[in-house]
Amino acid sequence: MRYVPFALIVAASIACTATPAAAITNGSADGETHPEVGALVDDKQYEDGTWTYCTGTLISPTVFLTAAHCGKDKPKTARVTFASHYKPGAPVYTGRFIADPRYNGKSNNHDMAVVVFNTPIPGIKPAQLPASGLLDRLKADKTLKSMRFTPVGYGSLAPVKKGRDQSFHYTDTRHQVSISFKDLSRRWLDLSLSSKGDGSTCFGDSGGPNFLGGPDSHLLVATSISGADDACKATNYDYRLDSATARHFLGKYVTLP
Repeated sequence: MRYVPFALIVAASIACTATPAAAITNGSADGETHPEVGALVDDKQYEDGTWTYCTGTLISPTVFLTAAHCGKDKPKTARVTFASHYKPGAPVYTGRFIADPRYNGKSNNHDMAVVVFNTPIPGIKPAQLPASGLLDRLKADKTLKSMRFTPVGYGSLAPVKKGRDQSFHYTDTRHQVSISFKDLSRRWLDLSLSSKGDGSTCFGDSGGPNFLGGPDSHLLVATSISGADDACKATNYDYRLDSATARHFLGKYVTLP
């Protein structure tokens, strides 16, 4: 299994040990629906022949948002591809990897990072970021609980259980899925497989987007951080981007709505 450190969420609404988000399960290939979603590419090929290990989203022509825990050994740079199916030889862009300095690796609070490129990424329109407190307002007017969300990522497909272990299948391919709302706290958006057809994120989707709305939405409201189980079939814990703490970090790199 590719590198993803274990992390414990310490949010008021969560009282369980969580495992880092990984791969899209029960989803479908995204194709070119979300070209702004990319993957972090490792310097070395994994044993299964794949290369990508985390997901993220272009939020300005020169800024790519991902998770801080995707930074292996506190790297100074990271390589990003926006190919819907990555193969060696596809375009890869190298930028500075900058984690939120408040992230300490002991919890998932402030689990955000950006990759900053020296020149704009050509031909890709960045995702739309939410206005401050958007999800709070949707909760207050009682529309949030019926909303659908669309996670996108390059992670493992549905895990296969072998005895006590899970086997994960990676394809270096961008996938998307639909998932339902569960709960909202000050920093976290909890999404759950509560409706027929719901899917989930899994290993390799860390840092990837959760778009508000259906499969064609580009309104990025949270990033995938953790899940409640290794089977990728339970609650997804996603870091809100409309919160004051997230905007404090993002505002250093992009103009916020």
